[in-house]
Amino acid sequence: MKNKEEILKSGLLKYNIVPDDQILSSFLKYMELLIEKNKTINLTAINDPKEIIVEHFFDSLSVLKLNIIKPGMKMIDIGTGAGFPGLPIKIVMTDIETTLVDSSKKRVNFVRHVINTLGLKGTAVIHDRAEVLARDKEYREQYDVVVSRAVAHTRVLCEYCLPFIKKGGFFLAYKGPGINDEILFSENAIEMLGGELTGIKEVEVPFSKKTYNIVIIKKRKQTPDKYPRSSNKIKKSPL
Repeated sequence: MKNKEEILKSGLLKYNIVPDDQILSSFLKYMELLIEKNKTINLTAINDPKEIIVEHFFDSLSVLKLNIIKPGMKMIDIGTGAGFPGLPIKIVMTDIETTLVDSSKKRVNFVRHVINTLGLKGTAVIHDRAEVLARDKEYREQYDVVVSRAVAHTRVLCEYCLPFIKKGGFFLAYKGPGINDEILFSENAIEMLGGELTGIKEVEVPFSKKTYNIVIIKKRKQTPDKYPRSSNKIKKSPL
C-alpha cells in the first residue's frame, strides 16, 4: 500500500500536474490542518489521510480534466465548506483569482487560516449566504467559473450559483450517480436563470471506485433581476 505522499504524487501525475515541492507541501499542510481542526469542529466526516487525498483533493481536482478553467480566470466556489473544491484547484492553479463563500463562520475562519498558512495570494473567503451575496453588484455576474460541491439538488444549486456567472462563463457542479434523473427536473431552472446545459461528464478520480460527474452549464444570457429569491422560497418552491 502506498503512503500518503506517494498517493498524492501518483494522483497528481494522473491529472498531468507536476507534483513539485510547493504543491506537495501545500496539500500535506492543508490535510494536517483539516485533521487537527476536525477534532473540534465538524468540517468533514473523513479523517483518514489517504481518504482525504482521494475524496477531497482528487475529487476537487477532477474538474480540471474538462479544460474549462484557464489561467487568469475569476472563479467562485459556492458552499465551500472546508475549502472544497476551490482550495485544491487554487493550489495547483495559482494564477486564477479565487473567491470562496460559505454561510458558516467557523468554516470560513478555518478556510481563511488555510489560505494564510499556505500563502495563497489572490484568494478571498467570504462569510455570507449565496442568495444575499449574488445581489451585490461587486459579485453578481462577475465570474468566469462557478464551482460547487454542495449537496443540494441541481435546480436549487442553479438559483444560488448562476447569478454569479458572467455571460459566456460556466457553472461546474460536482455530482454523483443518478445525476441524469436529477437533470430532468432542472431543465426549467437552468433556462429561467439564463443557462444552458452543455454536458454531463463522468470523471475518474485516482484510487477511487465511486462514480463522479461534473454538470456543465454555460451562461447564455443575463439572470433576471428577481433571482435568486430568498432561501426559504428556493427550498419550498424550486424552479
